[in-house]
Amino acid sequence: MSTRRDVRRELMSAAISLSLTTGFDETTVDEIAAAAGVARRTFFRHFRSKEDAILPDHDECLKRVVAFLESASPLRSPLLVIAEAAGIVLDMYLEDPETAVKRYELTRRVPALREWEVGATSRYQRAFSAYMNDRDPGGAEEAVRLRNEVACASMVAAHNHVLRSWLRAGGSGDARARLTAAMAEVTRALRPWVDGRSAGDDSPSDEVVVVLTTRRAPLWRIAEEIETVTGRSPS
Repeated sequence: MSTRRDVRRELMSAAISLSLTTGFDETTVDEIAAAAGVARRTFFRHFRSKEDAILPDHDECLKRVVAFLESASPLRSPLLVIAEAAGIVLDMYLEDPETAVKRYELTRRVPALREWEVGATSRYQRAFSAYMNDRDPGGAEEAVRLRNEVACASMVAAHNHVLRSWLRAGGSGDARARLTAAMAEVTRALRPWVDGRSAGDDSPSDEVVVVLTTRRAPLWRIAEEIETVTGRSPS
């Protein structure tokens, strides 16, 4: 297992380094394989194309994100679940900061690579939106879908802002802590709107409280209301 990962990483590093030195279009698969010390057929065991060797493995990361979303407790706020899911994507870049920084420099130089990565990363937002729509009893309604789409776009924008700032800084600093802070800020701003509440509905009380809800209210929203007024999680 470890040997396979090392060869894959060496091929990615070679593909990015050669493309930065001689140009992406000029770099061949044979040159990448030779630089990594493997045969051409070994390259194609790991990657379908030269582009796949340069861009992150979004297919595998998306699978992990979707699995995380599907396994999330219905008692948890979808915004908090998505914030954690965004951390899975960030961790993919943090696993190899040096390669991530070089890749960022290369995608800035090659518009085609930048477009491919934008297309790949857009799938995370679609997965987040589908998750929120599925969890919300009103997810088939246009107004709810719009609200969920905007919320997910905001979460993705916060993730991308943190990631790009970290990459521009050469991979220095605690990107995970920055993401946590950014997601907390965005979540605080979005939660009243996503929940259909006014911003002033969150004041707790020591008195007996009756939570009124509807049959369509998802479990996470009921749980969140109880936690808000009691200061204790019902789970």
